[in-house]
Amino acid sequence: MRTVNADSRRVTHSVPGRLAVPAGVLAAVAAAFAYVGTVDPNEPGHYPACPLLRYTGLYCPGCGGLRSAHAVVHGDLSAALHANALAVLGYLAFAVLWTVWVVHAVRGRPMRIDPRPGLVWSLGALLLVFTVVRNLPFGGWLHP
Repeated sequence: MRTVNADSRRVTHSVPGRLAVPAGVLAAVAAAFAYVGTVDPNEPGHYPACPLLRYTGLYCPGCGGLRSAHAVVHGDLSAALHANALAVLGYLAFAVLWTVWVVHAVRGRPMRIDPRPGLVWSLGALLLVFTVVRNLPFGGWLHP
């Protein structure tokens, strides 16, 4: 149901209409996790190898992400953290952002993600440090 607010000429949608996009995103993410939970990335031949690891022997920030998702689907948080701790933090961040998005949608407010430059640089630095540390001898505990 759409209504037009005469004062501001804004078109507003009903709550189910406002939840359509967040629900679609959740369905896509759930489908991806269901697929990875069903098709084990620990068995060779199901997924392509990481090109960086294959050609240089270095782990990228995403290496182990599929194994981490597989472990999360199966409820093994320890294995998920061992496969890729940063990916687990990413799953948690997605869950928080998605929940905030739904709350905004229910209240009829638009969701704006406008990170400050400091946050963007901090996340980039975290990715860089994670990548460097997991490739150093003392960072072996971060190997997938």
